[in-house]
Amino acid sequence: MQDEEQQQNGEQQGEEQAPAEEPTPPAEEEGTPPEEALAEDAAGEDDSEAEEAAAPAEQAPAETAEEAPEAETPTEVESPAAGADTAGSEDAGGAGEDGSSKKRDDVVPGAELDPIAIEPERELDAEERARREAEEEERQRRERELIGDAEEAAPVAAKPAKLSGDATYAATGKRKSSVARVILRPGSGTIEVNKRQFDEYFPRSYLQSVAKQPLTQTGYEGSVDVRIRVHGGGISGQAAAVRHGIARALTEVDPALRPELKRRGMLTRDARVKERRKAGLKKARKRPQFSKR
Repeated sequence: MQDEEQQQNGEQQGEEQAPAEEPTPPAEEEGTPPEEALAEDAAGEDDSEAEEAAAPAEQAPAETAEEAPEAETPTEVESPAAGADTAGSEDAGGAGEDGSSKKRDDVVPGAELDPIAIEPERELDAEERARREAEEEERQRRERELIGDAEEAAPVAAKPAKLSGDATYAATGKRKSSVARVILRPGSGTIEVNKRQFDEYFPRSYLQSVAKQPLTQTGYEGSVDVRIRVHGGGISGQAAAVRHGIARALTEVDPALRPELKRRGMLTRDARVKERRKAGLKKARKRPQFSKR
């Protein structure tokens, strides 16, 4: 009897455990085929894996973006010129869009340029004034050397020789490329150069004094008439040639004047001329600019 009861209990327990061990799948209960249920399970797994992989990927750029401003340092700074250019382009664009050209007409050309500062005339200091005074004194000294010093202003001959009415004395003077032919005659002191008045031919007082120097220093200035024919060279060389010719003519008038005129340098032919140009040079000594390369 006990064995039979144990067997019945075992069978009842087996019947109770059977439905628990073999549950029906949800796909079969809903009426879906098993293949579609497997596909849905695979898709769910793939979506969950993609979401898990995307979550750290989205967090990583956010973290790097938050850390980037702290790590990076500003390396490029916009220059004011670039800002001005952009501002100017924006202004130009705005003007073009508005269609107004009055602004361009109102702008004065060159308004953006810096004005030129004109310095007022400064006062010369002591050193500058002394330098200019020294230059002026040197120039006057050179003129006195050509004309004659104050001590030599006294006539060479105390009593000029008396000339006969029909006497004529001729001589030739030279300087550089100028040649002057001088004729002295007794008269009132008129000087004629190339059939022109002396003051008209030599307008500068310095040249006049150079040409008349032998007459003033010998005392014959108002007692002889001078007729001159001069050609070649410039006005300064012609004045020196006239002086040389008059001094030579005076030695013909009075041979006693020769030593004094010679000492003062009026009878010496000045041989100084312009130096000739050399081959390969621009002038006598001026060279073309040297280029190493």
